[in-house]
Amino acid sequence: MAETRPPPLFLADALGLDFLNSIATPVDTPVEWLADGADLVAWLRHADLVPQDIADTMLRTAIPGELDAVAAQARALREWFRHFVRGHKGSPLGPDSVTELAPLNQILARDEEYGQIGMAPQCGDDGHAHDEDCTPARLVWQPARRWRSPESLLQPIARAMADLVCQEDFSHVRACEGPACTLLFVDKTNGNKRRRWCSMAVCGNRAKVQAHRERKRLEKAAAAP
Repeated sequence: MAETRPPPLFLADALGLDFLNSIATPVDTPVEWLADGADLVAWLRHADLVPQDIADTMLRTAIPGELDAVAAQARALREWFRHFVRGHKGSPLGPDSVTELAPLNQILARDEEYGQIGMAPQCGDDGHAHDEDCTPARLVWQPARRWRSPESLLQPIARAMADLVCQEDFSHVRACEGPACTLLFVDKTNGNKRRRWCSMAVCGNRAKVQAHRERKRLEKAAAAP
């Protein structure tokens, strides 16, 4: 059967929330991007959380049903974290949240992350920057991970969740105001933090169209004898 789903959504400005948005109703129909193990691997690749060679190895070597079982764990983790985020969004996280996050810490404790010293990408043969996005050659710390089993695919997800709770101000975590939309995001707009929509191209535009129709309806009603 041809793929009918849209590509995964990455509009939350935080991967931990993008993971929650891996099931969403961006328009009218709910979309699940983690229906099985292959979906999970594909989402991790879209998120750039797993190297391509690791993804290929997992798909090739996992025993039947193994990746599907990990995808089921990922969905359960997603819904547990959704409950936490929705319960705390709009306010700074307090000390009590550490206790609530114990299940996440249990997953993180199983990680086999390490690091290596390597070279940063070079800008040219002379090692000098030729544009503002390029850095001169230098030694850098490069994080890596031992991917010993399909369950290790949960680790980058758990780390994205940890980054969300440790690095983002939950006062700026928002839910899209679209009537049927379920998407979450971090409001990183400048100034008064007034982002209301997951995307101006989707829910924002629909709200503008609806507001326009309502104004026309009221104008027509006012003009009627």
